Amino acid sequence: MQWTVAIGVDTHRDAHVAVACDRQGRSLGSLQLAAAPSGYLRLLDWAHSLGEPAFAIEGTGSYGRGLARVLEAAGNTVFECERPRRRDRRRGKSDLIDATLAAKRLLSGDGLSRLRGESGREDLRLLLIERRSAERARTAALNQLHAIVVTAPPRLRARLEPLSGSPLARACARLRIGAGGEGVLRSVLQRLGKRVLRLSDELAEIEEQLHKLVTDLAPELLAECGVGSFCAAQLLVASGDPTRMRSDAAFAALAGTSPVDASSGRQQRHRLNRGGDRQLNRALHMIALSRIRYDDATASYYTRLIATGKTPREARRCIKRALARYFYRRLTLTRTDAVALTP
Repeated sequence: MQWTVAIGVDTHRDAHVAVACDRQGRSLGSLQLAAAPSGYLRLLDWAHSLGEPAFAIEGTGSYGRGLARVLEAAGNTVFECERPRRRDRRRGKSDLIDATLAAKRLLSGDGLSRLRGESGREDLRLLLIERRSAERARTAALNQLHAIVVTAPPRLRARLEPLSGSPLARACARLRIGAGGEGVLRSVLQRLGKRVLRLSDELAEIEEQLHKLVTDLAPELLAECGVGSFCAAQLLVASGDPTRMRSDAAFAALAGTSPVDASSGRQQRHRLNRGGDRQLNRALHMIALSRIRYDDATASYYTRLIATGKTPREARRCIKRALARYFYRRLTLTRTDAVALTP
């Protein structure tokens, strides 16, 4: 049955605000509900009392995740809604205004997408969040190790300075703490080294879980040149449900690989796209670097781009755009098959 009532929801940690509009955009009322199962059921009862509802929810990846899960499980049409743009807030900002804007976006179809998908994708998303924080913490600890080694006494510096990365962490973790003037220095280096090793073990465990999940969801991605567990997981998490994207151009815009026209007068040029999902952009960048080095077809294309006068950076951007087109087709086929196989 086609929906007759547009429900826009502005979500927060403790409470959500919902606004209902009819097909002509006339307000049918508003509701404030607790961000809890009892509040979600109250919203369902209220929405269905007005007609056949569809929901546009802001923040489905954070505060609105629980509500979106309940509404979708109840068989409702649920969309993910972008945050209001600056020009939409010229008349002020409030939870009621934001919820109304979400409802009107549902009526116009602007700035909406379907929810990203199933539990497998959600597991990958959580692992990627954990991996990102562990990677940053490990990099910070290694940077601290290198900075401390530079100012260490000559003998200790000569022993540790040639090392880097995990070998440096292992050497620092094995340091003996004497009673001399280097006691505090050695204890700090030892703790930092052990921290790096613990984080390395944690990253290895995360990588193993990522590999297992990606192998179950889309093993064909791992067969692609330059695509490891991390990149494959990022592609799956960002793409989600294949119906979310209309074309490869939409996927390129999501990845921030679509060129932005910056022409003026006789000067015709495109500039770097700084928008989109930067983690997805990073994954495509890593794949592009690997393919330029190890894939003959990509290396040949890269050489032709350089020969036409493009800089190496511009050539890499062209390759990332081509990869976005290619992986959009692969992901659409993969995810469509997965949906078809779901009982």
